[in-house]
Amino acid sequence: MFINQGGILMNKTELIAVLASEAGVTQKVAEEVLKAFTGAVSDSLKSGEKVVVTGFGTFEVRHRV
Repeated sequence: MFINQGGILMNKTELIAVLASEAGVTQKVAEEVLKAFTGAVSDSLKSGEKVVVTGFGTFEVRHRV
């Protein structure tokens, strides 16, 4: 895990470990939950939808020039 001025930067493996620890579940369960979440967000974005998770963040496709 790397802490910079913008906050904490971690890779997927580190995120899964933190989720598992905080939720009191195995890393396998945490990985499945993360996959389900990212899959649902990805599917919505592919459909042209904007995803808003109140208190967490907003995901939307932006086209760059």
